[in-house]
Amino acid sequence: MSDWTAFGRVDADGTVYVKTADGERVVGSWQAGAPEEGLAHFARRFADLVTEVDLAEARLNSGAADASGSVTTIRRLRDSLAEAHVVGDIDALAARLEKLAALAEEKAGEARAARDAARVEAVARKTALVEEAEKLAAESTGWKTAGDRLKEILDEWKTIRGIDKKTDGELWKRFAAARDGFTRRRGAHFATLDAQRKQAQSAKEQLVAEAESVKESTDWAATANRLKELMAEWKAAPRASKEAEQKLWERFRAAQDEFFTRRSEVFSARDNEQRANLERKQALLAEAEALNVDGDPRGAQARLRDIQAQWHEAGRVPREAAAGLERRLRAVDDRVREAMDSAWRRTAPQDNPLLAQMRAQVAEAEERLTRARAAGDAKRIREAEQALASKRQFLQLAEQAG
Repeated sequence: MSDWTAFGRVDADGTVYVKTADGERVVGSWQAGAPEEGLAHFARRFADLVTEVDLAEARLNSGAADASGSVTTIRRLRDSLAEAHVVGDIDALAARLEKLAALAEEKAGEARAARDAARVEAVARKTALVEEAEKLAAESTGWKTAGDRLKEILDEWKTIRGIDKKTDGELWKRFAAARDGFTRRRGAHFATLDAQRKQAQSAKEQLVAEAESVKESTDWAATANRLKELMAEWKAAPRASKEAEQKLWERFRAAQDEFFTRRSEVFSARDNEQRANLERKQALLAEAEALNVDGDPRGAQARLRDIQAQWHEAGRVPREAAAGLERRLRAVDDRVREAMDSAWRRTAPQDNPLLAQMRAQVAEAEERLTRARAAGDAKRIREAEQALASKRQFLQLAEQAG
């Protein structure tokens, strides 16, 4: 702990002073013992004050304290310094409290802004719920789904806080009106439902007939999508009489189950095949990655071609594994290509077959030019000279690259 007693003194009559930038001021009197004990007593009081500041700062920085409350605490501590009966570095503590006050006020402002933002967000959320409820009340014919959603909206509504009473009341009136409107419209719908039951039974018989007509299909994707669409149409359609509804549903569900069971069996067999293919490709990949690319690039290239041919014959693998396998095989192919390129560049110019071929072409062009000059044919001479210059240029470039 700092020696706060250095910031004070005790005079001959026991008066205790603290030193500040504005000069000395009296903080108390000490008559109970040696002056050093008096300074230590008032220094301990200052240490207690520092501890209180430390605690306020820690709570502010950790977020444990309300920023507005911290502002009040820090201002109180700062204002108390002018008359505090303590001995210590009051000027430094005052400066520290000034900074803490500014930080606390900043955090308090942020907290107010956050509350304002939360209030705006709460109003927006309830407004969105009201608008959804009004849309459901005006348009929805999925009575159970819409009714359940209105209950969910009410439950969510109760969790939203922080809106002023007037705004909340106005939004609630709109929501209640929407819910009442939906209830009336749903009641009217079910009041006329009995007259529609025969029509509903006919419509569902058609759905059942279509489901039964496609249950043996092998067009898996299209049929599955159509059966899902038929299910959606079934759910959206009105209900027939209880007995007819149950019998039609059992037929409809049986047709779906038969199709999806067959599809599952086919997909399971395909998955087993693809897993076997995966094992084959993994073995080929392990062989490819073990090739002695650097030591025998030509041999590695030849074996890699065989592996690639077997790879394509192996067939499909599970989708999630395909990309990784292909990427690793391409990496081996790239290594082989780089090794072959490097081997070609290391070949001595006199042993390089490409350079030998190019030199032969230059010699042949020189012979043609000689024959043209011997014949005295100006056109052939000109063409032979051009051809020879071109081949010499390509040879020079190739030799430089080597």
